[in-house]
Amino acid sequence: MNQKHFQEQRAYRFKRFARKAYSAFNSMHKVVNIGVVRGCAIAFLSVSAVSAQTADGGEQQQKVLEKELEEVMVTASRVETPINQVAKLVTVITKEQIEQAPVQSIQDLLVYAANIDVVQRGGHGVQADISIRGGSFDQNAILLNGVNLSNPHTGHYSLDIPINLSDIERIEIMSGPSALIYGSSAFSGGINIITKKSTDYKAYANVEAGMHKLRGIEVRGVAQTGIAVNSLSVGSNSSAGYIANSDYDIYNVLWQTRLRLKNESKIDFQLGYNDKKYGANTFYSAAYPNQYERTSSYMGSVKGEFGSQLKVIPIIYWNRHHDQFDLIKDDTFGRNYHRNDTYGANLIFSYHSKLGNTNLGGELRREDIMSSNLGLPMVEPHRKYTKYDDRTNASVSLEHTYSIEKFVLSAGVMMNHNTLEDGKYRFYPSVSATYRPSNNFNISSSWSKSTRMPTFTDLYYKAPTHVGRNDLKPEKSESLELGLKYRTTFFSAYLTGFMQWGRDIIDWIKEKPEDKAYTSWNMSKIDTKGIEAGVTFRLKDLLPALGEQASLSLDYTRMFQDGDTGEMISMYSLNYLRDKFSAKFNHQIYKGLSAGWYFRFQKRMGIFQKYHGVEEASTIEHYPAFSTLDLKLNYKYQDIVFNLNFNNLYDTHYFDRGNIPQAGFWLMGGISYTFR
Repeated sequence: MNQKHFQEQRAYRFKRFARKAYSAFNSMHKVVNIGVVRGCAIAFLSVSAVSAQTADGGEQQQKVLEKELEEVMVTASRVETPINQVAKLVTVITKEQIEQAPVQSIQDLLVYAANIDVVQRGGHGVQADISIRGGSFDQNAILLNGVNLSNPHTGHYSLDIPINLSDIERIEIMSGPSALIYGSSAFSGGINIITKKSTDYKAYANVEAGMHKLRGIEVRGVAQTGIAVNSLSVGSNSSAGYIANSDYDIYNVLWQTRLRLKNESKIDFQLGYNDKKYGANTFYSAAYPNQYERTSSYMGSVKGEFGSQLKVIPIIYWNRHHDQFDLIKDDTFGRNYHRNDTYGANLIFSYHSKLGNTNLGGELRREDIMSSNLGLPMVEPHRKYTKYDDRTNASVSLEHTYSIEKFVLSAGVMMNHNTLEDGKYRFYPSVSATYRPSNNFNISSSWSKSTRMPTFTDLYYKAPTHVGRNDLKPEKSESLELGLKYRTTFFSAYLTGFMQWGRDIIDWIKEKPEDKAYTSWNMSKIDTKGIEAGVTFRLKDLLPALGEQASLSLDYTRMFQDGDTGEMISMYSLNYLRDKFSAKFNHQIYKGLSAGWYFRFQKRMGIFQKYHGVEEASTIEHYPAFSTLDLKLNYKYQDIVFNLNFNNLYDTHYFDRGNIPQAGFWLMGGISYTFR
């Protein structure tokens, strides 16, 4: 993570010490709020450490501070863990990086992460499929503040969540199977969105406009009343669309309250509503260009955290998703209605002792759907719904982490049972190790297993172009990875190699191009191997004229997949990104004026049926490589920020999914104001 150059007066909350003599003193000129001090660190502090306060030691003190803040806490376990102790690759996108990026939605933001494949069907978060390390869009867990909002209907809707960009503190991306951490839906990884809980300002407002009749407004207010910190955000975005039937209207509301109790304990409440209406031009079939979609989501959760040495974390949650899909807009032919509910409870115990940290967690999760298309026939129809199905997932996990000198060792197992598999209990173990020979460098490795249940769409969907099968088996995977991370005050770098063996992978396939419909099917295997590498340069010392926040990040991912589909046409699984390269360059131009340049190149493997219209037969095509360049200009004057976004600067014609063109050059601008 990029860190700010800390010159202004701020408050920092340290969760742990680094067991160095200067740990408490390297920030004494700041306001330091110490949460938990492990061991007897204070008793061994040396008075000589105060020498860091001298003028000639100021530069060294700054480096020490940046090094210690690298131990940022991430939810890469059942409880928060220092990022330097995590064996898996965790990518963190901070709120500062979000402000610098030329984006309108979370989906747009994830495009620049080299280890994520974002298949956009429409612009600005309308609908996008998110894949990690060659997995499918159904194989990721999507969480909001640790609450699993993954959609059992279909992964196409997993990001239909009530979140505005101004709400986000950071986004954590966990690469690789993560069942022990995020549950059985984290087959190839997980994305946890963490929202702001501070009272740095009273209110925030942003208004924007742009080409294709783009309009947007976002308002967020924060207030503290006694022990409660409350926030409410509202966002509305719309556009007439960049091609026919690509218009959209998106509306978000999110309310949050945190109760700060004694001894660092807290209770978090969140309620949210998301509403979307959008033209789905050729989204699921090029034969029907006038598809249209209306979705809405409601979610609510309560999460507590109590204790210190023995920490207890209870969670209860509920999420409801409505969907009306029109195969032909405003025509009842091919229209589907769906309503699915997901509700559950988690209970996590975390105990810290001389032997390390022990985490015991349990989850009970219920998923059901009422539909005009998905499920088994109902005895009596309920309004417009004629079919129904449900299932219950129960899991228990146990994990222990032990630190000794420069090593961190962790092992655990999750036991999982789903009513989709009567009487079967599955076990998914995980083992990891991290070796840190110095404060700048660490080596880590992990091995784990995971699973995923088929979605209701996989099991039941029936349409002229798709036919589901209700005899599908759960997917299984096993993965191994080895990673290196190095960091100095000037730059940080990482290199990760991984292998993943997937079995009973679910995909939609055609045996022959002339077949009218894709069929859901369990392939016996898909094996994936690849490397992920990146480096970030902090340029403030080398090129001071570029500003305090100047940085250059280069990231690259290359993958290979082997499957056993033969000559079959795969709709999803084998259409993976072989190469993805991204470059991000942020710098100051003059005083309050700054620029962010965002470049990406990608090459997708696999084939698709190119549709030439009603008069001509479709042809089999390979995905072409392409690149795009985006630019964001920010001008800040006190608490006012003006911005201009230049997306797809050289007007590349490209698509993420065959036959669905993405937007060309798109200019938009906005103004925001922060009320302190």
